[in-house]
Formats: sequence, structure tokens, C-alpha cells
Amino acid sequence: MRAEDVRAYALSLPSVIEAPHHEATSFRVDGKIFATLPPDGACVHIFVGEEERETAIALGPDAFEKLFWGEKVAGLKVKLGKARLSAVQALLRNAWVRKAPKKLLAAHSADVERR
Repeated sequence: MRAEDVRAYALSLPSVIEAPHHEATSFRVDGKIFATLPPDGACVHIFVGEEERETAIALGPDAFEKLFWGEKVAGLKVKLGKARLSAVQALLRNAWVRKAPKKLLAAHSADVERR
């Protein structure tokens, strides 16, 4: 899994744009960030919920760890060299779903389900 794979998949989701975010690049839907890619390209930060985060960490502790935003846990830090492409794509898709507006989700639900 490489940073280029993350970028390609994130940008394939409906209405996603890439924009700078501090030193990183971010992937946004409707102005809301669902993932960031730090400049070193070794990991991706994906903003998923607690249950999904804890499940990923339990199933792949070498690839996934808690992402802290200050003192708050905000999602997952995914080590790209250790993570499976399918797992990262599923996490990105689910993070996108959490942030996308309901109208966009309704319009693209069949497309998103097939990914």
C-alpha cells in the first residue's frame, strides 16, 4: 500500500477534493476532512468512529493505531507499509460516509456500496 494508492482511491469517491492541511494534504467532502496524508507518505490518518477504530486496531495492531488530535482520539493512524489495500479502502469509504452530506450519500449510495 502506497500514498499514491490512498490518493487515487480517496479522489475516486464522489465529490472529494484534495487540499492542503498544515504540512499534510487532506481529502474532503463538502468541506469536511475525512483523511489526511502526511508529507512523508508512510501513513494516512483516517477519521473513523470509535467502534471501527477499535476493531481495526484489534485485527491489525501492526498496521493501525489510535490517532490523537491534541488529547482527543480522532481516528486511526494507518501505517501504509503494513496495511492491506482493501482494509484501507474500506476505512476511507466509511470515513467519507461519515462526513458526506445526506443528499450526496443518497445520490451515490449504489456507487459507494460497490466499492
